[in-house]
Amino acid sequence: MSTALLLLIVSNVLTSYKGFSNIRFFDQYKFSVLGLQQREYYRLLSSGFLHVDITHLLFNMFALYIFGDVVIQITGVFLFVLIYILSLLAGNYFTFINHKNEIGYTAVGASGGVSGIVYSSILLFPQMKLALLFFPIPMPGYLFGILYLLYTLFGMKSRRDNIGHTAHFGGAVSGFIATIFIYPNLVYMQTNLILLMMIPLIVYVVMKRNGNL
Repeated sequence: MSTALLLLIVSNVLTSYKGFSNIRFFDQYKFSVLGLQQREYYRLLSSGFLHVDITHLLFNMFALYIFGDVVIQITGVFLFVLIYILSLLAGNYFTFINHKNEIGYTAVGASGGVSGIVYSSILLFPQMKLALLFFPIPMPGYLFGILYLLYTLFGMKSRRDNIGHTAHFGGAVSGFIATIFIYPNLVYMQTNLILLMMIPLIVYVVMKRNGNL
Protein backbone atom coordinates (compact mmCIF):
# COMPACT_ATOMS: atom_id res chain seq x y z
CA MET A 1 0.00 0.00 0.00
CA SER A 2 1.33 3.45 -0.88
CA THR A 3 1.96 6.00 1.85
CA ALA A 4 -0.62 8.38 0.36
CA LEU A 5 -3.34 5.73 0.41
CA LEU A 6 -2.44 4.77 3.97
CA LEU A 7 -2.58 8.41 5.08
CA LEU A 8 -5.96 8.86 3.41
CA ILE A 9 -7.37 5.81 5.19
CA VAL A 10 -5.86 6.85 8.55
CA SER A 11 -7.32 10.35 8.13
CA ASN A 12 -10.77 8.86 7.56
CA VAL A 13 -10.45 6.56 10.56
CA LEU A 14 -9.23 9.24 12.98
CA THR A 15 -11.77 11.85 11.86
CA SER A 16 -14.63 9.34 11.94
CA TYR A 17 -13.72 8.15 15.44
CA LYS A 18 -13.67 11.77 16.59
CA GLY A 19 -17.16 12.13 15.17
CA PHE A 20 -18.37 8.94 16.87
CA SER A 21 -17.57 10.35 20.31
CA ASN A 22 -18.18 14.07 19.75
CA ILE A 23 -21.61 14.97 18.38
CA ARG A 24 -20.75 18.67 18.20
CA PHE A 25 -17.75 17.89 16.00
CA PHE A 26 -19.90 15.56 13.88
CA ASP A 27 -22.61 18.19 13.38
CA GLN A 28 -20.11 20.92 12.58
CA TYR A 29 -18.45 19.03 9.73
CA LYS A 30 -21.18 16.79 8.27
CA PHE A 31 -22.82 17.52 4.91
CA SER A 32 -25.76 19.82 5.51
CA VAL A 33 -27.98 21.54 2.95
CA LEU A 34 -28.70 24.31 5.45
CA GLY A 35 -25.00 24.69 6.23
CA LEU A 36 -24.09 24.98 2.56
CA GLN A 37 -26.82 27.54 2.01
CA GLN A 38 -25.13 29.49 4.79
CA ARG A 39 -21.87 29.30 2.80
CA GLU A 40 -20.20 26.67 4.96
CA TYR A 41 -18.57 25.20 1.86
CA TYR A 42 -15.95 23.28 3.83
CA ARG A 43 -18.67 20.71 4.49
CA LEU A 44 -18.35 19.50 0.89
CA LEU A 45 -14.94 18.11 1.84
CA SER A 46 -15.08 17.54 5.60
CA SER A 47 -18.20 15.37 5.45
CA GLY A 48 -16.26 12.89 3.33
CA PHE A 49 -14.03 12.06 6.30
CA LEU A 50 -16.92 11.31 8.68
CA HIS A 51 -18.99 8.12 8.84
CA VAL A 52 -22.21 7.05 10.55
CA ASP A 53 -20.73 4.03 12.31
CA ILE A 54 -17.87 1.52 12.23
CA THR A 55 -19.54 -0.67 9.60
CA HIS A 56 -19.98 2.30 7.28
CA LEU A 57 -16.35 3.29 7.84
CA LEU A 58 -14.92 -0.20 7.33
CA PHE A 59 -16.89 -0.82 4.15
CA ASN A 60 -15.71 2.42 2.54
CA MET A 61 -12.10 2.00 3.67
CA PHE A 62 -11.95 -1.59 2.44
CA ALA A 63 -13.21 -0.50 -0.99
CA LEU A 64 -10.76 2.40 -1.02
CA TYR A 65 -7.88 0.07 -0.13
CA ILE A 66 -8.74 -2.45 -2.86
CA PHE A 67 -9.48 -0.06 -5.71
CA GLY A 68 -7.16 2.75 -4.64
CA ASP A 69 -4.14 0.50 -4.88
CA VAL A 70 -5.22 -0.51 -8.39
CA VAL A 71 -5.56 3.10 -9.58
CA ILE A 72 -2.27 4.26 -8.04
CA GLN A 73 -0.40 1.62 -10.06
CA ILE A 74 -1.35 3.53 -13.23
CA THR A 75 -1.86 7.14 -12.19
CA GLY A 76 0.68 7.61 -9.45
CA VAL A 77 -0.07 9.28 -6.14
CA PHE A 78 -0.86 12.84 -7.24
CA LEU A 79 -3.44 11.94 -9.89
CA PHE A 80 -5.00 9.33 -7.61
CA VAL A 81 -5.53 11.92 -4.87
CA LEU A 82 -6.81 14.40 -7.46
CA ILE A 83 -9.41 11.94 -8.80
CA TYR A 84 -10.45 11.02 -5.26
CA ILE A 85 -10.90 14.60 -4.02
CA LEU A 86 -12.64 15.75 -7.21
CA SER A 87 -15.04 12.80 -6.99
CA LEU A 88 -15.72 13.46 -3.32
CA LEU A 89 -16.43 17.16 -3.89
CA ALA A 90 -18.48 16.53 -7.03
CA GLY A 91 -20.50 13.79 -5.34
CA ASN A 92 -21.39 16.09 -2.46
CA TYR A 93 -22.15 19.02 -4.76
CA PHE A 94 -24.38 16.76 -6.86
CA THR A 95 -26.13 15.80 -3.62
CA PHE A 96 -26.66 19.46 -2.76
CA ILE A 97 -28.14 20.18 -6.20
CA ASN A 98 -30.57 17.28 -5.86
CA HIS A 99 -31.59 18.05 -2.26
CA LYS A 100 -31.29 21.85 -2.14
CA ASN A 101 -34.97 22.24 -1.26
CA GLU A 102 -34.67 19.85 1.69
CA ILE A 103 -33.33 22.12 4.44
CA GLY A 104 -32.94 19.28 6.94
CA TYR A 105 -31.00 16.95 4.63
CA THR A 106 -27.64 15.82 6.04
CA ALA A 107 -25.14 13.10 5.12
CA VAL A 108 -21.63 11.82 5.80
CA GLY A 109 -19.25 9.34 4.18
CA ALA A 110 -16.42 8.89 1.71
CA SER A 111 -18.69 7.15 -0.78
CA GLY A 112 -18.46 9.84 -3.46
CA GLY A 113 -14.68 9.67 -3.54
CA VAL A 114 -14.62 5.88 -3.31
CA SER A 115 -17.17 5.54 -6.13
CA GLY A 116 -15.01 7.78 -8.30
CA ILE A 117 -11.98 5.57 -7.66
CA VAL A 118 -14.00 2.41 -8.42
CA TYR A 119 -15.09 3.81 -11.79
CA SER A 120 -11.59 5.03 -12.55
CA SER A 121 -10.21 1.55 -11.87
CA ILE A 122 -12.75 -0.04 -14.22
CA LEU A 123 -11.67 2.29 -17.03
CA LEU A 124 -7.97 1.74 -16.38
CA PHE A 125 -8.31 -2.04 -15.97
CA PRO A 126 -11.18 -3.08 -18.29
CA GLN A 127 -10.27 -6.75 -17.87
CA MET A 128 -11.05 -6.53 -14.16
CA LYS A 129 -13.53 -9.02 -12.70
CA LEU A 130 -15.67 -8.08 -9.71
CA ALA A 131 -18.05 -9.95 -7.44
CA LEU A 132 -20.55 -8.82 -4.82
CA LEU A 133 -21.13 -10.33 -1.38
CA PHE A 134 -24.76 -11.12 -2.25
CA PHE A 135 -23.84 -12.20 -5.81
CA PRO A 136 -20.44 -13.93 -5.51
CA ILE A 137 -20.12 -14.78 -9.21
CA PRO A 138 -17.35 -12.71 -10.89
CA MET A 139 -18.56 -10.34 -13.59
CA PRO A 140 -16.77 -7.90 -15.93
CA GLY A 141 -15.95 -4.62 -14.24
CA TYR A 142 -17.93 -2.56 -16.76
CA LEU A 143 -21.05 -4.66 -16.11
CA PHE A 144 -20.63 -4.15 -12.38
CA GLY A 145 -20.30 -0.41 -12.98
CA ILE A 146 -23.44 -0.23 -15.09
CA LEU A 147 -25.54 -2.31 -12.68
CA TYR A 148 -24.22 -0.38 -9.68
CA LEU A 149 -25.25 3.00 -11.07
CA LEU A 150 -28.62 1.73 -12.31
CA TYR A 151 -29.23 0.48 -8.77
CA THR A 152 -28.12 3.90 -7.49
CA LEU A 153 -30.66 5.59 -9.78
CA PHE A 154 -33.36 3.30 -8.40
CA GLY A 155 -32.29 4.27 -4.88
CA MET A 156 -32.39 7.98 -5.78
CA LYS A 157 -35.93 7.57 -7.06
CA SER A 158 -37.35 5.31 -4.35
CA ARG A 159 -35.61 6.84 -1.29
CA ARG A 160 -36.38 3.72 0.70
CA ASP A 161 -33.14 3.72 2.68
CA ASN A 162 -30.63 6.10 4.26
CA ILE A 163 -27.88 5.48 1.70
CA GLY A 164 -26.46 8.59 -0.01
CA HIS A 165 -27.21 7.38 -3.53
CA THR A 166 -26.79 10.85 -5.05
CA ALA A 167 -23.21 11.11 -3.74
CA HIS A 168 -22.45 7.65 -5.15
CA PHE A 169 -23.77 8.62 -8.57
CA GLY A 170 -22.11 12.03 -8.70
CA GLY A 171 -18.79 10.66 -7.45
CA ALA A 172 -18.76 7.74 -9.88
CA VAL A 173 -19.54 9.91 -12.89
CA SER A 174 -16.91 12.45 -11.81
CA GLY A 175 -14.24 9.76 -11.42
CA PHE A 176 -15.21 8.44 -14.84
CA ILE A 177 -14.93 11.87 -16.50
CA ALA A 178 -11.74 12.83 -14.65
CA THR A 179 -9.99 9.63 -15.75
CA ILE A 180 -10.92 10.22 -19.40
CA PHE A 181 -9.76 13.82 -19.14
CA ILE A 182 -6.40 12.72 -17.72
CA TYR A 183 -6.03 9.86 -20.22
CA PRO A 184 -7.85 11.04 -23.39
CA ASN A 185 -6.47 8.08 -25.37
CA LEU A 186 -9.01 5.95 -23.50
CA VAL A 187 -11.66 7.42 -25.79
CA TYR A 188 -10.04 5.60 -28.73
CA MET A 189 -8.75 2.55 -26.86
CA GLN A 190 -11.93 1.83 -24.87
CA THR A 191 -14.65 3.41 -27.02
CA ASN A 192 -17.20 0.63 -26.63
CA LEU A 193 -16.53 0.32 -22.92
CA ILE A 194 -17.02 4.05 -22.39
CA LEU A 195 -20.26 4.06 -24.37
CA LEU A 196 -21.59 1.16 -22.32
CA MET A 197 -20.65 2.81 -19.04
CA MET A 198 -22.46 5.99 -20.13
CA ILE A 199 -25.81 4.16 -20.16
CA PRO A 200 -26.67 5.07 -16.53
CA LEU A 201 -25.84 8.73 -17.22
CA ILE A 202 -28.19 8.75 -20.20
CA VAL A 203 -30.88 7.09 -18.09
CA TYR A 204 -30.37 9.77 -15.42
CA VAL A 205 -30.80 12.59 -17.95
CA VAL A 206 -33.99 11.03 -19.34
CA MET A 207 -35.44 10.43 -15.86
CA LYS A 208 -34.57 13.97 -14.79
CA ARG A 209 -36.15 15.52 -17.87
CA ASN A 210 -39.31 13.46 -17.36
CA GLY A 211 -39.55 14.51 -13.72
CA ASN A 212 -38.91 11.01 -12.38
CA LEU A 213 -36.08 12.11 -10.07
